[in-house]
Amino acid sequence: MVERIVEAARVVLVRDGYESFTTNRVADEAEVSPGSLYQYFPDKSALVTVVMDRWSAEISDRVAASLAASGPVDVQDPAAVRGIADALLSALEADAGLLRIVWEELPAVRHRAAQHALETRVRELLAVYLSAAGLRSADPAARAWVIVMAVENIAVRWVLDRPAISRDDLLDELTALAGGFASGSGADARSPE
Repeated sequence: MVERIVEAARVVLVRDGYESFTTNRVADEAEVSPGSLYQYFPDKSALVTVVMDRWSAEISDRVAASLAASGPVDVQDPAAVRGIADALLSALEADAGLLRIVWEELPAVRHRAAQHALETRVRELLAVYLSAAGLRSADPAARAWVIVMAVENIAVRWVLDRPAISRDDLLDELTALAGGFASGSGADARSPE
């Protein structure tokens, strides 16, 4: 019953948007009475929280699984960098409708903690790779933060906006951006001390 309600909530959220999302619409979609729904979820907020938590976990698990499957990543290898960018893009594309709701409709307090957790998980893993690669960055964590924020935001906007850039071209550009920055190609832009 709970799974049916949560799946119905996800469908209604994507179909109708956050502003039109109601527990009555979810009950209708799940083919349960509103009273049955309220036995498990006290209000709209509780339903949205469960949907967002599950969605964030799915994205995080997809990206982490892709990184883990590839083994130690050589951030100087364009194919490895492209694979990471492809994993993130695939995870975001898997449910573009829900991504749009999260990114453009939900109040930030609803999803920011889950988004931050995903970013932190990927950033920490990337910082370890950057440190292990012995690159010239004085602060691998700072470099990882910049890479993750840039790639995440570009990937999200590409999925939502669908600009006239092919997926392959986007991956080429993300690879050049992230790979060049990760490897420190081009001199570090630090001011002399």
